[in-house]
Amino acid sequence: MFTMIGGGMKKLNQSYKEMEDVLPKDALWLKDTVTEIDPKKSQVTTQKGDTVAYDYMVVATGIELDFEKIPGLLEGLKDHRSGVCSNYSPLYVTKTYGCIQRLDSGNAIFTYPNSPVKCAGAPQKIAYITADYMQRNGRKNVKVLYNTALPVIFKAPKYATSLWKVAEKKKVKVNLNVDLIEVRPDKKEAVFKSLSKPDETFVQEYQMLHVCPPHRPTPVIARNKELSDSTGFLAIDKGTLQHVKYPNIFGIGDCTTLPTSKTGAAVAGQLGVLRKNLSAAMAGKTLTSTYDGYTSCPLVTGYGSCIMAEFDYDSNPLETFPFDQGVERRTMFLMKKDVMPQLYFNLMLRGLWEGPGIFRKIMHLGLSK
Repeated sequence: MFTMIGGGMKKLNQSYKEMEDVLPKDALWLKDTVTEIDPKKSQVTTQKGDTVAYDYMVVATGIELDFEKIPGLLEGLKDHRSGVCSNYSPLYVTKTYGCIQRLDSGNAIFTYPNSPVKCAGAPQKIAYITADYMQRNGRKNVKVLYNTALPVIFKAPKYATSLWKVAEKKKVKVNLNVDLIEVRPDKKEAVFKSLSKPDETFVQEYQMLHVCPPHRPTPVIARNKELSDSTGFLAIDKGTLQHVKYPNIFGIGDCTTLPTSKTGAAVAGQLGVLRKNLSAAMAGKTLTSTYDGYTSCPLVTGYGSCIMAEFDYDSNPLETFPFDQGVERRTMFLMKKDVMPQLYFNLMLRGLWEGPGIFRKIMHLGLSK
């Protein structure tokens, strides 16, 4: 929902609920932090010094934001006059809409880092929203730039083709293979490195700078070489979600090595597989459920339009609806804005939403995967 908050379409207090209000009533809530995991002994150590043993463990520690990695970024985010903002943190997301409203000339730069990220569509969604705001308000002296470290505008080719058309229509200049390495908030300058020519750096002036920060795996997993791979993420089988070395450990979401986009929709797609395979493991049975890499990015392209990208491990479309989802639609915008928060809070957090797979089959008359 943070994209909608940054675009002035939602409020921050609509995006969360208290932990005690969403936990299952019969769950034992330990109000502590895990600092160490010992998979050989099947136990965890907490910040308070307690040791908790487990028979089975599900790891869902997510991914961390690394604002500190870019010199000058935090300084800019904390200065309300700097024009620097980010939809990636509750500390700064409410700053974005003010930056958009005040923008009347110069460059508005939006960045995507050279690291794995959660919600890979978010850095460009806010660029299109900003461009739409400028067009609706007749602010022709603003130049919108999307600078991404990726060699493509989007991972899945079908939707990449659509997004190039959106960028052209919204007059968003897309620069590939460039990475933000420094922010100079006092001068309103951003320093970028070319990833295709690593020795090359360049400076761009800005009036607004929206930054997707580099991300990193959570330290409790990354420093545990029994659990993580060389990238620092939890090493699990991409089909069963079971750990590659410890069969009583499963993983879900952004903390894992699953080679799909890190989104809430991906977690929903993984939930059913995890539920079935964890139950099978606990019953001593063979794991038979397989995750196909399903993920979804509701690519908001303006105030009232959205491309609902859905795809699998191989970036092939896995569309739910019986129409072309590679087209901007108001219905998909309303789905993102109004329906998905209800799915999340009322169904997914209660274990009642495992992705749209069953609806996809119904809508495609059983002919879809």
